[in-house]
Amino acid sequence: MLSASSPVLFRRPRILLLVFFLATVFAGCTNLGANRIEGERSNYNVAIQRTNDQQLLLNLVRLKYRDTPYFLEVSSVAAQFTLTTNASASASVPEGALSTFGFGAGAQMQEKPTITYSPLQGDKFIQRVLSPITMQTITLLYHSGWRVDRLLRLCLQRMNRIKNAPGASGPTPGRAPEFETFTRMASILRTFQKNDMMELQYIEDNDVPMIVIKLDEEARQSEDARLLAELLEVNPVEGRYYLTAVDDPRYIRVQTRSLLGVMYYLSQGVEVPPEHIDEGRVTVTYNEDGSRFDWRRLTGTLLRVRNGEDYDPGSFAVAILHRGTWFYIDDSDLNSKSTFSLLSQIFSLQAGKVPSSAPLLTLPIGQ
Repeated sequence: MLSASSPVLFRRPRILLLVFFLATVFAGCTNLGANRIEGERSNYNVAIQRTNDQQLLLNLVRLKYRDTPYFLEVSSVAAQFTLTTNASASASVPEGALSTFGFGAGAQMQEKPTITYSPLQGDKFIQRVLSPITMQTITLLYHSGWRVDRLLRLCLQRMNRIKNAPGASGPTPGRAPEFETFTRMASILRTFQKNDMMELQYIEDNDVPMIVIKLDEEARQSEDARLLAELLEVNPVEGRYYLTAVDDPRYIRVQTRSLLGVMYYLSQGVEVPPEHIDEGRVTVTYNEDGSRFDWRRLTGTLLRVRNGEDYDPGSFAVAILHRGTWFYIDDSDLNSKSTFSLLSQIFSLQAGKVPSSAPLLTLPIGQ
């Protein structure tokens, strides 16, 4: 026979079950923050990278139309997470029946991100956008694995008397540029690089920055080496070519572009709708015989920005809408994607040692 205290025997297991359930729920809540980081960090990373690419492409298209470029940087992202938990329990003990228990628990995670934007202007704009690309930056990019011909075509606008479309470093010129000899010279260096027959180093001689291109013995004996010396109008010493901005007959005088110059140069590869050309919205470049110059001859193997009315996110690497038209880089155009990535790296490297300033625009997103 059961004693008067028998109902306790029925309630105790349920109380223990309730305690175990609540402990499990709240223990799980302690991991919500860590799990949130794993998901949200990747989301923010993807969003910032994508919008940076969109901004860079937008500015290339703006330059093609002679619109003013503008850079707005994401200075910081502060995400605040609020965890709210609750628990409830109830019990009823009807006369002559077994005890009945009810319990529940819940948790809610709320995110409150704050995005800080900083316009690129003043000293930062001069340092990153208007200052010439340094010899050290070019060398660093070369040793990061970039093709020497891609680097030289983007960053240099002349070597001695060989011109690399210097007029394209600004708004689209009306006359066809001179660039064929430079492209040929850069192609020779690419052949040496591909066959591991050259080295590229950065040195300073009496505080004068220089790039030294050194060919190995096999390369020096080649026909390409003879042609290279002929094009550059120099006699290399032991297969070494010295590139510097100093006007000295012993060296190859080079003129580097600024980041803005590189962007103007690549903006010539932006293809615009025919009606925009007919309406005079962009500059038309002409050959000496009066025919239209096709900029794809210059930038076609570097960067091609296409246009179209329809937008299919699945086939574009990056796309933006400007003047009612979609401009995009095709996802299968590996040359264009490589050049665009190189442009982004140049932009980052040009930051240099710029004094930081207080953010000018901070937006709290969501409540």
